[in-house]
Amino acid sequence: MLTWLAPIFVFGLVVLVHEAGHFMAAKLLGVYAPRFSIGFGRPLWRRRRGETEYLIGWLPVGGYVRMASREDEATAFLEGGSEAGVVREVGGSGSEAVADTAPKPKDWDPNAMVPFGPHPVPEHRWFESKPLWARLIIMLAGVTMNGLLALVVSIGLYAGYGRPYVPAVIDSVVPGRPAARAGLLPRDSIVAVNGTPVRRWSEVTAVISESPGREVRIEVARDGQRITIPIIPELVTDTNFATGLPQQVGKIGAASRGEVRRERLTLPASVAAGWHATVAMGGGVIQVVGALLSRKVSVSQLGGPIQIARTSVDAARSGLETLFSLIAFLSINVAILNLLPIPILDGGQILLNVAESIKGSAFSSRTREYILRAGLVAIALLFALVMFNDIKRMFG
Repeated sequence: MLTWLAPIFVFGLVVLVHEAGHFMAAKLLGVYAPRFSIGFGRPLWRRRRGETEYLIGWLPVGGYVRMASREDEATAFLEGGSEAGVVREVGGSGSEAVADTAPKPKDWDPNAMVPFGPHPVPEHRWFESKPLWARLIIMLAGVTMNGLLALVVSIGLYAGYGRPYVPAVIDSVVPGRPAARAGLLPRDSIVAVNGTPVRRWSEVTAVISESPGREVRIEVARDGQRITIPIIPELVTDTNFATGLPQQVGKIGAASRGEVRRERLTLPASVAAGWHATVAMGGGVIQVVGALLSRKVSVSQLGGPIQIARTSVDAARSGLETLFSLIAFLSINVAILNLLPIPILDGGQILLNVAESIKGSAFSSRTREYILRAGLVAIALLFALVMFNDIKRMFG
């Protein structure tokens, strides 16, 4: 059961929050939104309330909010079909109902707007009728909500579980490396680095990592005495834990104990810690995207839905803290990746609308459709690639 529920909960929550951002912004700014969908394709469940039909599609790889648009035909292939058989544009300034030969839905309402009734959508409720600033708010609302979800979850984790840390106590040293040569011993408790008091192992490694080839003065407590030991870290190539990218850092050849302690935080301190954690996650995603574009990282390292599902199950088995940490990480990933300038993503739509504003007129329906189809092909190729990577990992 966990194999199914964990991925649905993790990915479903992230997608739901993203699409809810678009939907709420559209409603607040007066755009008609007849469909709110989690997933694509034939609906497994649907229900209409008020002006909007809510549904869950059988292909759980995302979601969308259908908005009234004069470019209905250009986007219909992405969003569940066209309403062009019910409404057509007249002279570019309005719309009128025409004979509807298609079967009427079960919830047909003679007083409703299309596609639930015969009445045309007023032009002032089209997406394109809104000024550029309003359209940008609608398009940015999804990634904003994902960022907020990551932030709220991170703050909640720090407030509820505290800040985990590893004490600055040496467990072992590697013979022949700087720590052993300088005289550091197992069970030494590091109390200061370069005169600055420390209590966490991460505080020690942060200074050492940034100091290859430069002397670092480490003060330790040993047998009731304080001893200051100068060490020169050596330059080594390591893997960044947050991004998975190779990096050159300073190392001394000492390891900490596996003990993890927790520091209780006040609410203001939790907010600050959650903010810094969210920014760090976002920065890591941007670094990975940059490394992929510059070919410093192979696309074979990308994961897809299967990898997300497996990670979700593992996280759920590890406990709620790990599960919600994954939700925060995945949410900030979705926020940043949606800003890439690919036509069917938010970043591509923002770029398209800004380009039309600079141009002074909208692109033709055919041009928009070609652009969207090109974006769909790009996403389909990416999806095929990550699925291939996932399957290769499963059987590798």
